[in-house]
Amino acid sequence: MSTNAVLEVTAANSADALHRFASSLQYETDCWDVHEAFAQGDLGFVLFDVRTPEEYQSGHIPGAIHMMRGKMIASKLNKYPPETLFVTYCAGPHCNGATKAAIVLTKLERPVKIMLGGITGWVDQGYQLTRSES
Repeated sequence: MSTNAVLEVTAANSADALHRFASSLQYETDCWDVHEAFAQGDLGFVLFDVRTPEEYQSGHIPGAIHMMRGKMIASKLNKYPPETLFVTYCAGPHCNGATKAAIVLTKLERPVKIMLGGITGWVDQGYQLTRSES
């Protein structure tokens, strides 16, 4: 009999856990990985900030493109090759905008990952934001 909520459900066996954790990386990345890609100058992806225009202007990740999910339509994405990976982010863990944008992109048959943590995670890591001119 378990003594607390952590022990109440038995942990998965190693093979199942490995599959679960490894497969999650097909759907998500994190602030450190995105920052390192920018630092190396070898992106291989397009970073979409999916927050409001005001939030984007007040501070966003340098190199991010502002693209709210309502503006994600095939004709706007045509300038990117079909295999282009998109990475979406929003305000942070309390926001599901990155997930909603990822759903739109997958419906357009585009590869996509979510950047965990969003702006909150980026700032928590000590990375800088840039501001847009109004």
